[in-house]
Amino acid sequence: MNKWTIGGAVLTILVVLLAVAVYWPAPPEEVPATPSPVATTTTPVATSSVTVIGHSVEGRDIVSYTFGTGDTHLLFVGGIHGGYEANSINLANGVIEEFQNDTSLVPDNLTIHIIPALNPDGYARALDTTTTYTDPQMRFNANGVDLNRNFDCKWAPTSSWRGATVSAGTSAFSEPEAAALRDYVLAINPAGVVFWHSAAGNVYASECEDGILPNTLTLMSTYALAGNYGQVPKFDAYPVTGDAEGWLASIGIPAVTVELKTHESMEWQQNWAGTLAVLGLYSQDLAR
Repeated sequence: MNKWTIGGAVLTILVVLLAVAVYWPAPPEEVPATPSPVATTTTPVATSSVTVIGHSVEGRDIVSYTFGTGDTHLLFVGGIHGGYEANSINLANGVIEEFQNDTSLVPDNLTIHIIPALNPDGYARALDTTTTYTDPQMRFNANGVDLNRNFDCKWAPTSSWRGATVSAGTSAFSEPEAAALRDYVLAINPAGVVFWHSAAGNVYASECEDGILPNTLTLMSTYALAGNYGQVPKFDAYPVTGDAEGWLASIGIPAVTVELKTHESMEWQQNWAGTLAVLGLYSQDLAR
């Protein structure tokens, strides 16, 4: 092989190597791994739930809205007199909405229960008629019973409401609505209970056979002062038997009746202030 042949071979090899260097694909760039999501922490908030606690005479649900996880339970009840006191139902629904929007309003040691309408049949009659909500017939359940005379505190078959005689049922807790409240109270064992009614513009304490519980007066005063309502330790306008508040007193649970001033207005600012004041009171672990 002469030098020209060798030179040609070398030149060929160089051309090939150059082509390889130019056209050989470069190794792919290393793709960084997808970073793990940054761990986040949130402050625990109060839980909420809705529970069907019973049914009315006509089969409507009686529900309780629950907020919080604390060991101390409070119960608020509206609409025991149905459409006759529809503003108490509107008020209860307003308080429910506030807690749904901001569960941090519930102190850590509390669980709040709200029954907006204990007498949904009476409320439904108000919605299905052109008669005003102040029709007294809307006060009773579908059996014509005044539910706030159907509880086991000095119960009698008939009782009074203002100047009228009203049916109190066939026995204490004969009505499914009253029985539903009884069973729910016994299940949650509330430290205090507030009933919203209308219309008198006062907060009333409760008692049965053994007088007023000391903490009932504290509960009454707390709500009344914050809500700018009057305070009445003992209701004596006319005889009442079988009331829910009295039954609660008989089993050692403080209960008060908040009577709004009219049948129309929720008196929102007053009652929201009263509700928050009660939460503040029991957030201090008020002894029973």
